[in-house]
Amino acid sequence: MKLYRLLTGPDDSSFCHKVTLALNKGWFLHGSPTYAFNAETGIMQCGQAVYKEVEGKDYTSDMKLGEQ
Repeated sequence: MKLYRLLTGPDDSSFCHKVTLALNKGWFLHGSPTYAFNAETGIMQCGQAVYKEVEGKDYTSDMKLGEQ
């Protein structure tokens, strides 16, 4: 099964750590990162799509994708 997640967060080191953790758990980058200004909070936001292939499991909508 293939899994997909979109990681998001503020433009600071916490976002980089979030992506690094996902990579070290076997996730792969998918496409380029995104970067946008959140006018409500006044903070720049980052996003990065990641994917992972997991053998021997079937997808269900109640899965916690980050735990796979």
